[in-house]
Amino acid sequence: MVFNIFKKERLLIYAPVNGAIVPLEEVPDPVFGEKMMGEGIAVNPSEGNIHSPVSGTIILTAATKHAVGIRAKDGTEILIHVGLETVALNGKGFTLAVNEGEKVSVGQLLMEVDWEYIKAHAKSIVTPIVITNSQDGKKHYSLTDEKSAVQGKTVIISGT
Repeated sequence: MVFNIFKKERLLIYAPVNGAIVPLEEVPDPVFGEKMMGEGIAVNPSEGNIHSPVSGTIILTAATKHAVGIRAKDGTEILIHVGLETVALNGKGFTLAVNEGEKVSVGQLLMEVDWEYIKAHAKSIVTPIVITNSQDGKKHYSLTDEKSAVQGKTVIISGT
C-alpha cells in the first residue's frame, strides 16, 4: 500500500461529442494541424452537444462561446474549440452551460451547439481537443487509434 503513493495516476480524456475521430494533423487549420497550440486530436461531430472530457475546473469560456478550456485535476489544460473560424460567428449557434471557475465532472454538459447553423456559417464543424500545456514536457500523451468517438465513453487521449 505504501508504494502506491509513487504510482502516477493515468489521465483519461474522453470524447466530448459523438463523431468521427480525426488526427490533428488533418485539421484544415495550421494553428491546430501544425500543433502550434499543443498535442491533441479532433472529432468531426455527428450529433449531440459538447460535454466535459475530464473532471476539473473551467479556466476559459470564450466571449464568442465557441471554445471552452478545462484544467484537469492533474494540471493538464484542455481546450475544446468547436469548429473552425467559428469566432466570427460572435456566439451565434452556441449556448454555454458553464462559467469560468466552475468545477465539472466527466460527461457534464459544457455547451449546446446548433450544428446546422455552424455548418452553414463556419469553415468547418471539426472540433479540435488540444492539450495547451503539452509542450511543458511534464507528461506523455497517447492518442487513440479508434476511428469513431462516443461522447463520454471513448478515451481519445491518455496521459501519464
